[in-house]
Amino acid sequence: MTPSSSREVIVEADGGSRGNPGPAGYGAVVLDPVTGETLAEAAEYIGVATNNVAEYKGLVAGLKAARSLFPDATVHVRMDSKLVVEQMSGRWKIKHPDMKPLAAEAGRVFPAGRVRYEWIPRERNKHADRLANEAMDAGKRGRQWEPSDSTAALDAAAARNAATLPPAPSGPPGDATAGAARARAALATGAGTAGEPGPGRTGTGSGAWPGTVAHPTAQDDGLFAAEEALVAPVSGDFEAQAGALAATGHAARTHHAPEATTAPTGAPAETAEPEATGSEAAGSVLAGSETTGSAAGSAPDGSAPAAQPASAAQPASAAPGQGWSAGPDMSAPATFVLLRHGETALTPEKRFSGSGGTDPELSAAGLRQAEAVAEALAARGTIQEIVSSPLTRCRQTAAAVAGRLGLDVRVEQGLRETDFGAWEGLTFGEVRERYPEDLDAWLASPKAAPTGGGESFATVARRVAATRDRLTAAYAGRTVLLVTHVTPIKTLIRLALGAPPESLFRMELSAASISAVAYYADGNASVRLLNDTSHLR
Repeated sequence: MTPSSSREVIVEADGGSRGNPGPAGYGAVVLDPVTGETLAEAAEYIGVATNNVAEYKGLVAGLKAARSLFPDATVHVRMDSKLVVEQMSGRWKIKHPDMKPLAAEAGRVFPAGRVRYEWIPRERNKHADRLANEAMDAGKRGRQWEPSDSTAALDAAAARNAATLPPAPSGPPGDATAGAARARAALATGAGTAGEPGPGRTGTGSGAWPGTVAHPTAQDDGLFAAEEALVAPVSGDFEAQAGALAATGHAARTHHAPEATTAPTGAPAETAEPEATGSEAAGSVLAGSETTGSAAGSAPDGSAPAAQPASAAQPASAAPGQGWSAGPDMSAPATFVLLRHGETALTPEKRFSGSGGTDPELSAAGLRQAEAVAEALAARGTIQEIVSSPLTRCRQTAAAVAGRLGLDVRVEQGLRETDFGAWEGLTFGEVRERYPEDLDAWLASPKAAPTGGGESFATVARRVAATRDRLTAAYAGRTVLLVTHVTPIKTLIRLALGAPPESLFRMELSAASISAVAYYADGNASVRLLNDTSHLR
């Protein structure tokens, strides 16, 4: 290890208050500047305080954590608080009596010459932001933050994975870019029809939210680098939202939730969406074999080539049924069977139920649904692996299936739902009444987070895409049951189709419903099934 005398570390810190002043907490992380590795985390619920007090306390905690690791290190502090950065850099005077002792304490941790400060945008400070929200969530439950309960480092790693995926080939923007490029090349070589349009989004403003005026945006790299992502804010254990969005015309989306006096954004949340009623019954699509039906070609950026099990291999001359693109990949796909968890007590009441709330168990109805889907999947006999969200309702649903199939369940943090912050447990109408401005901002932009922090739809999409790529590489050529939630499932469907963001508002997804997507080695994807509930009848 590099001697501490020459060691440099990065400290990222944040703090928030749900009320300003109100219940407050801070978070800080010490990072290796070369690898981005998390070296230490700190977070604490501090009772009633202001945003600025919480931010300063986060700074002090981060500096102390760095000192405990490397007493002689030089420190690069990065925060999204302009106030703290400018005051600690000596460019702004510190006038507030609550800030002066905290600033002085921060200044004593390391000699001034060994610490430099940099302001960064909020979206680049999500690790510390998440820790602050975890601390506030723990305080809400009458507890203090525990490192063993934190998933902030996992989220940060997923974000880094997404950011370092290789760039998509040139072609129409969207998640379908890679597959479209290969398919066009194959068509040009074999049939002389180069220049076929791909299934990605094209045209000015095609990725805009319903009802918005089109604005130029950065090209979508499939991981929502431009944060145009989105998951319909409707359904799941929070199905109520569907009707509300219909009533508002899916509200025009602006840019970001208010920043000055609200708690930081970025804490992971789980989005629920409105319950669907329709279903597409198609049992054969779960086998990983070619089927008819909707098959829109698209590419999961960066997904690994799939191996070919003999049971599903196709003749070399056969074109895979992937919609419009007769791509060159003849091998068996990695097939994800997407199972939404069964009902909880919050589902029929249409309440927000994300990963930041009480983590409810399945209700009696939900347990019956889990048993019904387990019986149906056992009868089909095609599932080879089971991967579940860490939340209780998914693990219970997965356990019911695993018991029937004799399989183990792997837990994947990236499959969890969105964290709805202060909205957890509330109906859409209650949120509208209590937090009208925050709700409007959230409805207006996929980058805005719920009151008190949480995960924006854009952030969810990046996390889910990174998870998809890891799982397609790990389970190439196999049929895997992913037990998860409305937002992750809709995001996977949307990315596979290469569809614009507003397509998420046009999908239904019922409790204990089954959907399926196949991922091919050449980067193409095929949606095989959406919202099948035939096993519940």
